[in-house]
Amino acid sequence: MALLNSIAIKSPRASRQRFTEKSAEVFLKLVPSVSEGTQATHRFFATFLSVVGGVGLLILLAINILLAQDAFTLSELKIESKIVADEREAINRQIEAASSPEALAATAQSLGMRPSDSPVFLNLDAVDQALANEGMKRG
Repeated sequence: MALLNSIAIKSPRASRQRFTEKSAEVFLKLVPSVSEGTQATHRFFATFLSVVGGVGLLILLAINILLAQDAFTLSELKIESKIVADEREAINRQIEAASSPEALAATAQSLGMRPSDSPVFLNLDAVDQALANEGMKRG
């Protein structure tokens, strides 16, 4: 009996040990084995991060330069817009001065025109009625 008890006690322990060894082997098979020659070193990782950081900073610098150039262009365009607006305002003032009634009268007198003593006004209602009457006579 003692022999059976010792076999019964040893067998669960042995089976557990075999189970853990087999499960460890299966687990290790899931992870590929990496030899020391192919392992990434700390120096390679630091170099990689430095290169990525440097490239990122260069890209950021290029973007900032482009934005600064656009800012200068924008300020130049604003100044040019103000100059054009001032010129437009000066031209509008000249047009208003030339088209004022006093300026038109002075220009007309310099061309030899004189004011009418008896102004005659055109009555368009009478012209419309005359045309309508003439159209009825023909129709």
